[in-house]
Amino acid sequence: MRIVKMAVVAIVAASPVIAQGIGVRIGNYPGFKTTVTPKANGVYEVSASGTSAPVAYWCGIGDFAIRTLRTKATQRIYIVRAYEKGVRTVQFSLTPPEGVDTTPGYSITVKRVGENMSAGSAQGYCWDNFLDFGFR
Repeated sequence: MRIVKMAVVAIVAASPVIAQGIGVRIGNYPGFKTTVTPKANGVYEVSASGTSAPVAYWCGIGDFAIRTLRTKATQRIYIVRAYEKGVRTVQFSLTPPEGVDTTPGYSITVKRVGENMSAGSAQGYCWDNFLDFGFR
């Protein structure tokens, strides 16, 4: 059975057309696209297309912070303007916002100013959409 699972993974990995059809993209963000726009005072605005899931916004800023800004994976990223339904963007900063609780929570949300996680953890959500075939 393990050989069959590995063969399925190889076929999906070899065919981006098939992979995109089931929600997995090879070499790109899985199933969604994010755009990061630098704003004033070290604030970055992330917009996502294809989804409004919180992990898409965290993926976008985490990947941008590590690849473009060259931050360390341990750098904390903070929400400075939370998600709004009509706008569909979230603003992040590498410095904590003043006057709010920045104690990290256990949920992955983009609806609370001060919510934060490390750049490495945020970038990890970029690759979280792959099929789990039970390989361990």
